[in-house]
Amino acid sequence: MTMLRTLSLALVIGFLVKGCHSQLNVCGVASLNTKIVGGQDASPGSWPWQVSLQVSGSHFCGGSLINSNWVLTAAHCFASITAPQATVYLGDQSLSTQGSNPNVVTRSVLQAIKHPSYSSSTNDNDLALLQLNSSVTFTPYITPVCLAAAGSTFFNGTLTWVTGWGNTASGVSLASPKTLQEVQVPVVGNRKCNCLYGDGTITDNMMCAGLLAGGKDSCQGDSGGPLVSKQGGVWVQAGIVSFGYSCALPNYPGVYTRVSQYQDWVNQQITSNQPGFVRFNSTGSDGDLSVSCTGLPTVATNTTTTTTTITTTVSTTTASPVVCGSAKLNTVTGGGNSLAFAGVWPWMASLQRSGTHVCGGTLVAEQFVLSSADCFSSSTNASDWTVILGRLKHNSSNANEVSISVTKISLSNGTANNVAVLQLSRKPTLTNYIQPICVDLGDNSFPVNTQCWAAGWGSGGGVEQTLQQFNTTILNCGNASSSNSSICTGVMPLEQTNKGGPLMCKIGQSWVQAAVLTLSSNSGTNTSSSNSTKTVRASNVQLFTKTSSFSGFLNAVVGTFPPKASTTSTTTTTVKPVVCRDVDRDSTRNVLQWRGAIPMVVTGKYMNGAG
Repeated sequence: MTMLRTLSLALVIGFLVKGCHSQLNVCGVASLNTKIVGGQDASPGSWPWQVSLQVSGSHFCGGSLINSNWVLTAAHCFASITAPQATVYLGDQSLSTQGSNPNVVTRSVLQAIKHPSYSSSTNDNDLALLQLNSSVTFTPYITPVCLAAAGSTFFNGTLTWVTGWGNTASGVSLASPKTLQEVQVPVVGNRKCNCLYGDGTITDNMMCAGLLAGGKDSCQGDSGGPLVSKQGGVWVQAGIVSFGYSCALPNYPGVYTRVSQYQDWVNQQITSNQPGFVRFNSTGSDGDLSVSCTGLPTVATNTTTTTTTITTTVSTTTASPVVCGSAKLNTVTGGGNSLAFAGVWPWMASLQRSGTHVCGGTLVAEQFVLSSADCFSSSTNASDWTVILGRLKHNSSNANEVSISVTKISLSNGTANNVAVLQLSRKPTLTNYIQPICVDLGDNSFPVNTQCWAAGWGSGGGVEQTLQQFNTTILNCGNASSSNSSICTGVMPLEQTNKGGPLMCKIGQSWVQAAVLTLSSNSGTNTSSSNSTKTVRASNVQLFTKTSSFSGFLNAVVGTFPPKASTTSTTTTTVKPVVCRDVDRDSTRNVLQWRGAIPMVVTGKYMNGAG
């Protein structure tokens, strides 16, 4: 049965003031949407943020309007299409009649910004931002959607809607007049979805939605479109249509980019008139935590034991072993200098004195932070110092950070190139945003041309002082040093506040710290001093002292370092034949199917079983 309900505009605006920090009077409002269940053809204005991306009049992907100048879509939609080729249609209802629809407006695309860590092989970080050539005026048919803020929860079973002009079944185009389709699908938890697709396929940056019985799903041509859910009187975008195994098959729900993972990145790109972010909170408990299957990590559980005479509660935690160098949210592949986003470098530490950032550092074991001895010239009194872990921005809120006092500072006592180890007053809870990095103690090699990174908080972090990341390459030290204790890179724009941070390279599946960053007061030659960085500008080389040079000191102070994550697996994966969702590819290729379509071949992605 379909139930109708008229929204109260006053209620909607009241909620928005609490939820959206920008676009307060418009985001998430769909004044012409009265449906709460069911549906087939969407009625005009029901989803006023929905856009059609077209090339030469042919639809190839969907998207969502997030403010008057920007559209959110999938990165894979622009794998072979450039921004100047695309036109954005807003306020559209039926593709076949858009020329006669007075509510439709079009805009060209100035630039398409794909997420820098988007991976076409894993489908991770599948999102892009499109800047329109001019602002659009909001109407009942053209309104931005609110975006799920960091920390939002979409528990298993949460009802969502997905919309688009994609196929109505795998290989079946939407019939004329090609009216916008809508379908309601429940969220499928990530643990369950990983069991269905194969453990490791679904990352924390993704979410799934669909009926396990099949029959309702997004399909080819729907890529980039929004998956939304209603909270109070506001519509919040939870996901972006990304990929799936065919369309609407049993036990293969659609996979979506999880919008809440990208609040920081979106706001780094859109610095004015920022989109409205709302924290979506699911009620009840997360039933997905009870799901288990072969290869899926266990969830910590509590066990209560009771006898007839005494009641004893025994808390048993089945925790994953602590390993180093694991950064689940990091998919960087190179590309110069940029602002980091949350969780990319989860070992980064801000060393603070009197509430002011002095130096960077790295968590190298559960209770120890590595930095440069140069940072403590003003004070070696442990009580003067605090370490902040999980931080991204100095001048903004950071929901993932913790602040821990320091109980001891140990300095290496060599004649040059000293480092420092800080012992923390307690062990932090390890999360995707707080993890230790592996430290090279002489058991790693860093060949010439190895791609490495440095990170730190400097003046280039903008008004919010966001963590910066610098890509560099291992170079031959030449005549700069003949010592096996040195490692050289290309020149990076490091500053005083970057001191103590890491030079880090990925070896296998683990990130390894090769050196500690410190600036030299003498920038001309490799002179002997207490600095662990020497800049040899004549040859455009920066020379660092390897952490392995301090292996004796580090082992004595820290004791046991966490091991690298194991890269071996005994799981046998059966590869299923999957139909690619881009219609210009071989239909029998064994790859997951994109939900986009190529212009002039298929006119969009549509909903399966929308009724």
